[in-house]
Amino acid sequence: MKRSELVDSSAIKMPTLHGNFQMMAYETEDPTGQPTLVLVKGDVLGRENVLVRFHSECLTGDVFGSLRCDCGLQLQHTMQMIEEAGSGVIIYLRQEGRGIGLVNKMKAYRLQEQGLDTVEANERLDLPVDAREYDACKVILDDLGVASIRLITNNPDKIDKALALGINVQDRVEIEIEPFYENKQYMITKKIKMGHLLSEV
Repeated sequence: MKRSELVDSSAIKMPTLHGNFQMMAYETEDPTGQPTLVLVKGDVLGRENVLVRFHSECLTGDVFGSLRCDCGLQLQHTMQMIEEAGSGVIIYLRQEGRGIGLVNKMKAYRLQEQGLDTVEANERLDLPVDAREYDACKVILDDLGVASIRLITNNPDKIDKALALGINVQDRVEIEIEPFYENKQYMITKKIKMGHLLSEV
């Protein structure tokens, strides 16, 4: 994997509501052909304990502000955390719907409207509950020269997969978003059935 030819080999400036970042794109082996996007704050070369989030794309939450999940707010909160810390990395993985894709996620939403939870809906559709992979994260962190990370996540499986890839995870940083009425059951399912480390549900 290498930097995508869609952008110049150097990062571009990305001013945001949460401060100024540098953005770059990496080629990806994802079947959609979409690049993996990376936001970097500060100097991370050779740094230990860098704040990092592996954020899987959620069009409905990240772009449209859907209250079915906590994805969009997690992304915004992560950006603010990194801004306050002065440095960090967000790796934006094109793994919509935990890897099942947008259309399948919409099909799962329809089943959820009929009373199934997010796990049951995927199983009814013969889809994996979580098909995400994080190989790209190892390549990108190595390319950026990050020595070790503090991973922003509530998902123990994400930590386990990162460690298995040889990513030096020194610590977990929690990122809890107070649930809304619309995503309360979704959050409960993540905690009970998927093992997410949540206390607000």
